Amino acid sequence: MSSPDARGNGPVMQLLASGLQLWIRQQCQAIGSLDIQLQGSALQLLRGRLTGVQLLARRVVYRDLHLELVELRSGPIQVHIGNLLKGQPLQLEHAFQIQGQVSFTPDGLTRSLSAPIWRSLGDNLSEELLGIAPLVELRMHRDSLVFAARGLGARDLVELETSVAAVEGSVEIRSRAGNISSRLPMDPGITIEDARLEGGMLQLLGIARVSV
Repeated sequence: MSSPDARGNGPVMQLLASGLQLWIRQQCQAIGSLDIQLQGSALQLLRGRLTGVQLLARRVVYRDLHLELVELRSGPIQVHIGNLLKGQPLQLEHAFQIQGQVSFTPDGLTRSLSAPIWRSLGDNLSEELLGIAPLVELRMHRDSLVFAARGLGARDLVELETSVAAVEGSVEIRSRAGNISSRLPMDPGITIEDARLEGGMLQLLGIARVSV
């Protein structure tokens, strides 16, 4: 038996849903909207165990990454239900696995790669793909992701249309001519299973391990 949404009928379900929502918001710099669905029997919930969680969030900023859409589902999660019943913040007992999809708009990608923490990544991609830096912006043109950079002292932008693909757990960006490519460095806890340009956004599907 599972709860259809975060507004489950039981008080324990509601308490756990509220605690998870607060915990997730604390992990992010900003969230526009957040919807959570909890799965688990009443007995499991009382023991602090969830069969899984499904999450849908929009306009998320996480570690200076500007995500338009986040759709995730988790494996089993252990929580300290006693702490919640005492009015204390939610605590998760163990790391857990999530899988799902995140989507970036071109503007979100540009803002992400302009942030100090990611700027060197953006400039390295620009250097590898276009031969110049800094990266100025990214935009979509039909089914291509367009990198635009301007060399120091130059007036005009240099642009390159690229495609994306999941390769060996990471994202490979390749020129449409196919003669230039660059692969994103990837956290060892994240595996990208699919990467595509669709609906005017860069969509990444994969699996990640969440530490607590």
